[in-house]
Amino acid sequence: MSTIDVKPTHNRKPGAKPEAASEPFKRAIASCTRALAHHSELEVTFSTDKPALLTGPEGAKARLPEPPRKPTPREAAILRGQADSFALRLSCHSESLHRRLAPQNPAARALFDTVEQARVEAIGARRMEGVAANLTAMLDDRYHKSPFAEARSREEAPLEEAVAMLVRERLTGLAPPAGAERLTDLWRGFVEEKAAADLDRLGGALLNQRAYARLVQKLLTSLGLANDADADADDKSDDEQTPPPEQPDEAEGEGEESQSQDSMPRDAADDTADKADEGVMETVEAPSTELEDEGDAGDADEAAENRPPQFQVLERQPSEYKAYTTKFDEIVDADELCDPDELQRLREYLDKQLQNLSSVVARLANRLQRRLMAQQNRAWEFDLEEGTLDSARLTRVVIDPQQPLSFKQEKEMDFRDTVVSLLLDNSGSMRGRPITVAATCADVLARTLERCGVKVEILGFTTRAWKGGQARESWLQAGKPPLPGRLNDLRHLIYKSADAPWRRARKNLGLMMREGLLKENIDGEALAWAHERLLGRPEQRKILMMISDGAPVDDSTLSVNPGNYLERHLRYVIEEIETRSPVELIAIGIGHDVTRYYRRAVTIVDAEELGGAMTDKLAELFDEKAAPKKVERTARPRRKQGFGLSVTP
Repeated sequence: MSTIDVKPTHNRKPGAKPEAASEPFKRAIASCTRALAHHSELEVTFSTDKPALLTGPEGAKARLPEPPRKPTPREAAILRGQADSFALRLSCHSESLHRRLAPQNPAARALFDTVEQARVEAIGARRMEGVAANLTAMLDDRYHKSPFAEARSREEAPLEEAVAMLVRERLTGLAPPAGAERLTDLWRGFVEEKAAADLDRLGGALLNQRAYARLVQKLLTSLGLANDADADADDKSDDEQTPPPEQPDEAEGEGEESQSQDSMPRDAADDTADKADEGVMETVEAPSTELEDEGDAGDADEAAENRPPQFQVLERQPSEYKAYTTKFDEIVDADELCDPDELQRLREYLDKQLQNLSSVVARLANRLQRRLMAQQNRAWEFDLEEGTLDSARLTRVVIDPQQPLSFKQEKEMDFRDTVVSLLLDNSGSMRGRPITVAATCADVLARTLERCGVKVEILGFTTRAWKGGQARESWLQAGKPPLPGRLNDLRHLIYKSADAPWRRARKNLGLMMREGLLKENIDGEALAWAHERLLGRPEQRKILMMISDGAPVDDSTLSVNPGNYLERHLRYVIEEIETRSPVELIAIGIGHDVTRYYRRAVTIVDAEELGGAMTDKLAELFDEKAAPKKVERTARPRRKQGFGLSVTP
């Protein structure tokens, strides 16, 4: 008796293409991911791009690797492990709480992030053996492919990755995967000697993210990445923001761990505390408008409304940031750094690199242009006695010669009295695809906005040298005075000024392709410089867009100053602009979360998304009613040095 194989058709319509062999597997992965994440609306996609978990106001999106047509058991486990990792991140992690408790020191922040990911993965691994196996396969594959899988010294092995494996071992009882054994063994002795007790305590706070984060802060102190004062300050700040009735403690975390192991809800204590903290933050961000002398203040405000907005710094604690010397800094036009022939060759190279992308960005820019022109077309006053002759109404004069001629006049449009400044990060980490995409997007947007009567300037920032340059040489000759401040030579570039037509400045963007141009990035001073340029413009509305792929980094400065020295100054400058300036500030981070710095920001994973992000953000601004931002004023004059920057004599 013969047998007949019957294949499911999934109600396929007649004539439709047969379903790919991997589709049932992908549907199963997507369904399990949503269930494990407790997120029925989670969008799960499969792509050849880098895996990523994206969250935002529009919802969450998990991008997973495209599976092979017939995956092997190991390939299937690796893919399931990536999906489980994303799902556990959504169900067991509070991003707002994580940002609030994270340290500012980049090295400490990296360890803090990896150890938190180890926590959420440990929750799933302890409760489900299948999830534990999937995560182990995923981690083993990741470490086998990493450059430090064959590390021979600690310099080649990141401390944060080793600590994450040791934490996973403590929380789950699972040994590090084969790909991470060498990495873990290099650091095991050091970490166990310094922080064995801290590692042992983490298991008691597994289900309480807040308590766990406080224990990790103590772990950082034991490893020399933070000090007790910083940890105490974090605890104090956290305690002040959270009302006492809502405060969870470590005992709560230990009690919750003994609850039923069949469910995996997000920590309710953290959710309650997050809501309480968000309420407090709303109160802080909306300062009181009551003044001691309401009569005088009312007169001052009424007079101020009749004057154009001006940037003035309120009485506040000045920034401690300083530059050792500004003698070697430079602000230079792009065409001064190389001869015209080389600039033309670089521009041609840029055009060849991104022929396909240019068409995509051009379509997005044309959409922005249509939206702006639609506003312009509606902004006419008709039936006037003078102005531009209204040809559409000439028929009335032909029919009745006694009818007077009709004139029209274009209204003043808010978006036309606007200047946009694009500030591009020219650091070494932008080398390759990111900088070419950024240059093309800036080029196309400048051309588009120019057609609509909007002035655009394109700026860049980097340093003149790696690891210090002449500023560091001067410091060494002076005997290495302690805490010298910024210790490198700035290079701020003007690719296109606001008044220069696009056709004249087009070649300048090719300079970003020049080998050796991209070095360090000191974001705070670059942002202050671009802001000062905008304040000198006559336009009523001023928009500053920062495009960066990372936190400020300069090895020379950070080697002789606190680890968060540049980042602290960047936060200071951002706060000054966002709260005390008429300039509207937007930021776009390429593969780097800038939302923790800027109020109005977006983070993209791939550089190819930059064009869409730039046009969307500008379109949002132009769609808003263009009213100047209210600026708090005092009689105190603005510091000429700007944002508290001082120079060591």
